[in-house]
Amino acid sequence: MKPFSAAFTAPTWQHVLVLIAGAILSPGRRTVASALRVVGLDQDPRFTNYHRVLNRNRWSSLRLARCLFRLLVSTFVPDGPVVIGLDDTLERRWGAKIAARGIYRDPVRSSQGHFVKASGLRWLSVMLLPNVPWAGRVWGLPFLTALAPSERYASHRRMRHKKLTDWGQRGARIGRWC
Repeated sequence: MKPFSAAFTAPTWQHVLVLIAGAILSPGRRTVASALRVVGLDQDPRFTNYHRVLNRNRWSSLRLARCLFRLLVSTFVPDGPVVIGLDDTLERRWGAKIAARGIYRDPVRSSQGHFVKASGLRWLSVMLLPNVPWAGRVWGLPFLTALAPSERYASHRRMRHKKLTDWGQRGARIGRWC
């Protein structure tokens, strides 16, 4: 875990380590509360410090993704070609606070002749595609996931809408990190 510590301040890093251990050990949903419960800190009077790791503390997910990408490349393709894969997925979410939700083509329930729409959040995952020797095939090892909001969300926020292909081009440029 040491390569990831540079992305956090020292106090936040201590909380991150506790949350990681709790997430690995907790059965069922991996929430902050369940992670604290399984490591015995559910009655800690400073439990809000652990929630702040995810909602207030300053850290860079892009910096963590770059660190993870470099570790994956050095482990799986140290001297071979680096192949980057992209995959978008639809997370079906509802609620008043889910503002970036859009209506998209459902790839699971649609076919060439039948178009099915679904509402949710569209995520783009960027992954390394190494040939894993012990598996005998190529694996997709995700290291970065980004929200690709809908055109309606961008227009309401007066932002420039990026198509999925624009997000894909940005994701493909990540191969320069190694």
